[in-house]
Amino acid sequence: MRVLLDECLPKKLKGQLPGHNVSTVPEAGWSGKKNGALLRLAEQEFDAIITIDQSMHYQQPLQTVRLAIILLTAPNNRFETL
Repeated sequence: MRVLLDECLPKKLKGQLPGHNVSTVPEAGWSGKKNGALLRLAEQEFDAIITIDQSMHYQQPLQTVRLAIILLTAPNNRFETL
């Protein structure tokens, strides 16, 4: 599976997903993109995006996105917490 890690997540998380082709938003060259633009770009190249951005589903009409969105719930985005 081709997975994109949102820029709000630590890069070290890549190592926790063996067997998947994982890239980060900065590696894709999409740093600073707003959620809508990011999702449109990601659905062209990835099967899923992993994020901790709790507001993403409020900001975007996700029913039109052809991409799995994996929303992590944690008190912060530190690698040790996730």
